Amino acid sequence: METTRKFTLEELGKFDGKEGRQAYVAYKGEVYDVTDSSQWLEGDHLGHAAGEDLTEQMEIAPHDEDVMERMKLVGVLSK
Repeated sequence: METTRKFTLEELGKFDGKEGRQAYVAYKGEVYDVTDSSQWLEGDHLGHAAGEDLTEQMEIAPHDEDVMERMKLVGVLSK
């Protein structure tokens, strides 16, 4: 049985995609790995930064939330 990793916002911030680090983002309480996405370079996607909760920013995104289904789920965001 796999244990779900829990991230605080501070821990999530360490996964910013810079200097070879993994790039993770949170959305609706779940944390996704966007490292290998061609849309995320060095932790940046059109001005959005890895290592952050993008839930509010996704509300105005020009794409649907189903883009997150293509990313690997790596944990949950704890409060």
